[in-house]
Amino acid sequence: MSKNLKVRVMLVLFCVGLSLAALAPTLFRESLPGWWRNLVDPIHLGLDLQGGIHLVLGVDVEKAVESRLDSIVDELETLLREEDIVFKKVARGDEGVVSVVVYDEGSVTQLETLLKKQFPILETAPDTRSGEYLQKNYRLAEREVEHIRTYAVRQAVETMRNRIDQFGVTEPVLQRQSDDRILIQLPGVKDPQRAIDLLGKTARLEFKMVADVAPEEAVKGLLPAGTRLLYEKRVNRQTGAVTETPIVVFEKTSLTGDLLSDAQVRIDNRFNEPYVSIDFNALGAKRFDQITAANVGKRLAIILDDTVYSAPVIRERISGGNAMISGSFNEQEATDLAIVLRAGSLPAPVRILEDRTVGPSLGRDSINQGFFSVMVGGLLVVAAMIFYYRLSGLVANVALILNIVFILALLALLKASLTLPGIAGIVLTVGMAVDANVLIFERIREELRRGQSPRLALDEGFGKAFLTIIDANVTTLIAAVVLFQFGTGPVKGFAVTLSIGILCSLFTAIFVSRVIFDYFFEKRQISKLSI
Repeated sequence: MSKNLKVRVMLVLFCVGLSLAALAPTLFRESLPGWWRNLVDPIHLGLDLQGGIHLVLGVDVEKAVESRLDSIVDELETLLREEDIVFKKVARGDEGVVSVVVYDEGSVTQLETLLKKQFPILETAPDTRSGEYLQKNYRLAEREVEHIRTYAVRQAVETMRNRIDQFGVTEPVLQRQSDDRILIQLPGVKDPQRAIDLLGKTARLEFKMVADVAPEEAVKGLLPAGTRLLYEKRVNRQTGAVTETPIVVFEKTSLTGDLLSDAQVRIDNRFNEPYVSIDFNALGAKRFDQITAANVGKRLAIILDDTVYSAPVIRERISGGNAMISGSFNEQEATDLAIVLRAGSLPAPVRILEDRTVGPSLGRDSINQGFFSVMVGGLLVVAAMIFYYRLSGLVANVALILNIVFILALLALLKASLTLPGIAGIVLTVGMAVDANVLIFERIREELRRGQSPRLALDEGFGKAFLTIIDANVTTLIAAVVLFQFGTGPVKGFAVTLSIGILCSLFTAIFVSRVIFDYFFEKRQISKLSI
């Protein structure tokens, strides 16, 4: 055997061995040693094959606009005090209006100068007057409102992706469907409700000072201006009963979770209960240090999505930027809370528009039917090739079998998901896989009719069909890439297997088939081709 042929045979055998090693965890996972199972994952099945959840979430983008207006109100109030501009109050009104109540025209001039410099995104709205006070009204520019809405959805998608990554779901589908909708598919999720709770939690973490108001008065609605009534949830360790205690906090937020750098689950050694330890970034640590230094002896409420988890008394100034959130969590609740805090809060609340759970039994039926379709299609192609091309058809069939093996192995190695449309792509590839061999064999027949020797006819057949095969497959590959880039989840699954199938078909038809022919031509004196 020539050196060139030996190298090519070794390459084919290496590819076959690597493919079988990659497929072993899928076929014989339980009987493999642990290091092998850890080294290579089995083929991941999509939502339609292994079950899971399908969600369509709607982002309340108007809440994002309101949150931006609230932050503008807070920033503006601080700047007015710093610039010694006399004003009565700053508030967010209806229909996205920020209103500033001033006493005289002199204050108006200073206010206009400040807004032009610090808040160019605000446009003037019709003013109103109430007695001696002048109320200046402003609203966000339309382009800024549109930017906030778009950014809210984009940020929600990224936040969801971070949460899903930490949740440990393999090959999720997460994409923006329309202006304010997000499609999420989570294959293999065993606890759909936990996933829904994790994804739907806004996770807006706030630190607010507790107001010195009797809870009884708060319940009756006797709240001082600038405060609001919330409830602190407590769980009895012995009975598990949940109680809610009213607590009055100031509207102004002292610190938000946007300044967090990390959140981890820890165990409280006193009660052997988990809690969430949080670390602030440099800016957050500085702000937390200032808040605790200025409010020693007062209570600081830790609030997540308008629920007070704890409201400890500040005993001393806290430097270093560390805090803890406790609330009689179990381990899973603490873990989920740490996940959403690390991933970041959603910029706006989300609502579930569509919730569908796919059962694994449906997936099993799909797998069986898909496998049956591949077997039937493959057997028909094998029979047709042997009937029409005889022993040369048998070579094409070996290449076809190796083609399917290589496709499945690449799916495992690339950690791509096999979906029902993906199985359709494999079925299509089975039909396409022999096209290249048909072109080559017809070329060989033409050369034999012209009186060429079998060896020369083989060389001419492979050589002349090469460019035609490349052209046909490259155009199909381009179409598959476009489908993957712009298609939705099911279309992408089809495009993935089709792309991999085309590449494997080129390799098996042009390279593997030629190696088999060359091997027999070198081992035996062939005077006639069975074609």
